[in-house]
Amino acid sequence: MLSLQSPKRKIPRCMSTQHPDNASTPFFSEGPSIEGDAEVKEAYYSFSHLRCSEQMWDAEGKEVDDYVVRKLLARYDSFFEKNVLGRDVFLTLRVPNPSVEKEEAKVLLETLESIPRSFDVARTFASSSEVYAPVFEVILPMTSSAAELNRIYHYYRDFVAGKGSKPLFDTTVKDWIGRFDPETISVIPLFETKEQMLSAAGIVEEYLKGKEMDCCRVFLARSDPALNYGSLAAVLLNKIALRRLFDLEGKLGISLPPIIGVGSCPFRGNLRPDNTNCLSGYPSVQTFTIQSAFKYDYPEEVVERAISEINSAPRSAPVAVDEPAVSSLIERTSSVYKSQISVLAPIVNQLASFLPPRRKRKLHIGLFGYSRKVQDGIALPRAISFCGALYSIGFPPELLGLNALTEKDFEILGETYKNFQSDLSDALRYYSDDCASILPRTVMVQLKPLIDRFRSELDIASDEETAEHAALVNGIISAYGKNRSREVQELMVDAARIRKFLG
Repeated sequence: MLSLQSPKRKIPRCMSTQHPDNASTPFFSEGPSIEGDAEVKEAYYSFSHLRCSEQMWDAEGKEVDDYVVRKLLARYDSFFEKNVLGRDVFLTLRVPNPSVEKEEAKVLLETLESIPRSFDVARTFASSSEVYAPVFEVILPMTSSAAELNRIYHYYRDFVAGKGSKPLFDTTVKDWIGRFDPETISVIPLFETKEQMLSAAGIVEEYLKGKEMDCCRVFLARSDPALNYGSLAAVLLNKIALRRLFDLEGKLGISLPPIIGVGSCPFRGNLRPDNTNCLSGYPSVQTFTIQSAFKYDYPEEVVERAISEINSAPRSAPVAVDEPAVSSLIERTSSVYKSQISVLAPIVNQLASFLPPRRKRKLHIGLFGYSRKVQDGIALPRAISFCGALYSIGFPPELLGLNALTEKDFEILGETYKNFQSDLSDALRYYSDDCASILPRTVMVQLKPLIDRFRSELDIASDEETAEHAALVNGIISAYGKNRSREVQELMVDAARIRKFLG
């Protein structure tokens, strides 16, 4: 069997995910909300048609189908005979973090127990004596310590796979039930807060101690840091974390291929089928998430072409980062962002309630995150709904906090965040002066001079698409003021289809 630690192991460039940011409904879904067997079809579609070689299977935040491997191999046997699950294409589980999601803690154990069962299915399906584990990696969200990673690693090794050697009455568990494979799994830390991202390299180094591994994937969030600290700060936090991880690779001689969680909305990453500048913005990233808007809001041939481009692009060294200067910029912009959010939160929460759900999900705990936990008196919806609410009234959230920038800061951004102007330009296409009629005056007073400056310098011109979006924004604001809820909902979806992302 191919070793999990082998440098020959394929590390995907594209990871299809279940993030519900799509405006349009995919053809295989029976309703506007993707759920149940439609997600099994989605995994196959991503593998076979879009050529994403990895599918994240989310056991955190929603009901999960533990029999996905059995269903995939049974229903699409001809595909998986040629494209072996665990060798050519990959299913990667995202599990709850018991440290922060205590009510979901046992879902983690149930999910880990499903891994050997999936292996048994693959063993039965295999056409040769060589069997590959169809699932051998799990993603741990909100990782804050090496201990959290080690608990999963050791629990699986000692209590899931390890139970096979335990004596049972007149036999052993293995002789009674059969082998428990794979013997070990890899745990991928997902870092989401500022503290976690800045500590990522140290946590990974601690986790790797005593393990014979020459590859450990590391996942960096993009949406939640943007929601927590502002879009600009989120980009810069990723730049620092990626640089430190790259340095750690050199120090340890261990491959640490990063994953970055980018969506279509500029606030959440600005990776779209018609815009792949994330490749130059994050050159050291190995795996980019392909979220729902990317997959379902563009023609299939355009999506396939973009994924092919990402798949064929080489990974290289990260951009240089002046950490003291960039850290100062993060602190200043995030501080202003949070002060503006405290004023915007009530209307954002009201508007977000009109957006349709695209997946059936439970709640996810974050700083300001999905569970609407309060931090410093602020409660916000999840990042997708947050963006969708503000874009629907013509106010791109990428603008928040930018009034803290100085002329010197723009020089720093020119070196560290080369896509800053193009990302901002993409966002400003959907700005409308009508937002001033509904947003708090204090925020508009702070940002309007900067908005006018950027629109002039970046030469933001209206076209047929943006004019149509502006008209819908006007209608949304008018209907909202008249308490016409159904009309607000319909117009919000219409506007999202023009943007090609819900939020």
